[in-house]
Amino acid sequence: MKTSYLFLANGFEEIEALAPVDIMRRAGMEVYTVSITDEKKVTGAHGVEINADKLISDIDSYDAEWLILPGGMPGAVNLAECGRLNDILRNQWIKGGNIAAICASPAVVLAPLGILRGQVATCYPTFKDDLIKGGARYIDQRVVESGNLLTSNGPSSALLFGFSIVSATLGNDVASSVASGMLV
Repeated sequence: MKTSYLFLANGFEEIEALAPVDIMRRAGMEVYTVSITDEKKVTGAHGVEINADKLISDIDSYDAEWLILPGGMPGAVNLAECGRLNDILRNQWIKGGNIAAICASPAVVLAPLGILRGQVATCYPTFKDDLIKGGARYIDQRVVESGNLLTSNGPSSALLFGFSIVSATLGNDVASSVASGMLV
């Protein structure tokens, strides 16, 4: 199985980052948290500090299973301003790799890169216009799958977002088994 990476910037939405990582690891997927800064310590939008597994300068994302973006403010803006991350995302998209983004990140990070052009997607509702300006067709759902792109609308959907990544990778049976084990 390939490695997946979830990118963290200061101001990330904690539940949108940690819930998918937890679910993916329970499913047996190899996933690492990656700080986009030069420090592993990253502080979330609500003051929760975590130590990322890796620094963006230390990863080789060429053969990544998933590139995952939590939302949160100013986390999504900080992700969008990271040139190296933008290059990684563009390369993943060009080669047909999987990208997942939740909350503000579909509109704030992916839309300006042209990744959403011609796709159906969702995001946090207040960012809907930015998503549409990026060429996507907005759908008001908790999680939207469009080929190798998975988007989600916000914190309340973080578990469903994680299960959707597992389902798209390992199948519905594995995702259902993990959900059942978590009493979801």
